[in-house]
Amino acid sequence: MIAPWQQRQKKMSFNQLEIEVAELISNCSGRASIYLQTPEGIIDIKGQEIYSSASLIKIPILIEGYRQYEKNIVDLQEIVPIPLEKVTTGAGIIQALSPDRMMKMIDLMTMMIIVSDNTATNLLINRLGIDNINKCMGSIGLKSTKLQREMMDFIALNNNIDNKTTASDMVLALKAMKEESFLSAASSQQALSILAYQQFLKLAEGMDLEQVNVASKTGELPGVQHDCAVISHGDRIVYVAVLIDGLEDQEMGRHTIVEIGRSLNKYVMGA
Repeated sequence: MIAPWQQRQKKMSFNQLEIEVAELISNCSGRASIYLQTPEGIIDIKGQEIYSSASLIKIPILIEGYRQYEKNIVDLQEIVPIPLEKVTTGAGIIQALSPDRMMKMIDLMTMMIIVSDNTATNLLINRLGIDNINKCMGSIGLKSTKLQREMMDFIALNNNIDNKTTASDMVLALKAMKEESFLSAASSQQALSILAYQQFLKLAEGMDLEQVNVASKTGELPGVQHDCAVISHGDRIVYVAVLIDGLEDQEMGRHTIVEIGRSLNKYVMGA
């Protein structure tokens, strides 16, 4: 069976991409937003609407981890204890390991991203500080993104306390890393290399990963499907964030994101 990207690529213009993406967003059964920046222009469909961030909030936590490292506040090689009472459920593998382990800071940051480990995330939130993470997001210019609770904190959720973001904010966070405008070049490149090892694929599932470089982070909750990515092929760089909620069918949201990835693959490779 020939994968879509293995078929002869037809050149896709920016206008064609805009039409395809708009159709995919409009046909999604949930509330859907996209912010997409290409060398030829921006596609912004409700990109400033606020959503529950799900695991996309882990990108600003990663950035703050590297910021504190550059300020000599934390050491990426420092050993962080993982007490049993801090182990939580949901995504990740720490919960499946033997209790009372210890891990390096950099390993927690990596696990937080590539397998979306919730225990690693909460340990990092505690170590870095919620206020510091939120100040970092403000410094980057994220206007609507806020960390207000730890992962799997259902008491907070039941009291309508949640982490928030927008598609445009997530693109801004990705650009800060790719353009090396907030962190040093070394830290920016290290952060992106972690994102490139992402194990949960949505946008990237529709792409030729042998030719297209993708650094991404997904997010998911009941009724929620998100993904954001830096996509590059040669000297062409595309930033994209797709946020969807209000889904009765989780697979519908995931399918929409995968198909947007497929359209982006045609645009990036065929242009």
